[in-house]
Amino acid sequence: MSAAEIAPLLDAITFDANGLVPVIAQAHGSGEILMMAWMNRDAVAETLTTGRVCYWSRSRQSLWRKGETSGQVQQLIELRLDCDGDCLLAVVVQEGVACHTGRRSCFFNKANPETGAWDVTSQPLISPQDLYKHGTSH
Repeated sequence: MSAAEIAPLLDAITFDANGLVPVIAQAHGSGEILMMAWMNRDAVAETLTTGRVCYWSRSRQSLWRKGETSGQVQQLIELRLDCDGDCLLAVVVQEGVACHTGRRSCFFNKANPETGAWDVTSQPLISPQDLYKHGTSH
């Protein structure tokens, strides 16, 4: 997509006071919710232009191209905007795991009202040490 084609799409998004919009990554086909992250205007534009999902890292204050350190890339199938214009859904093909803990999904803690604890519903498929050879996360 060209910058001219992307501009009206970006203009329809309501970014917060920090210039960010939340985005949920969902696995294409299965519908599994993989993760939640943030995008700024540049991240959305890059994602739409390249087809590779790019987020904004609040901790590093820089663009974060999913998989740049782990190899666990997300390819964009479609990007959806919610009815209020303030949340995105990225339907993706996930290569490997999505979570920095080595799990397929970041949503592996399930509330257990009977015990008052969070039950872990899945184990890592790869160790974080193997996932991030250089000690970085995400």
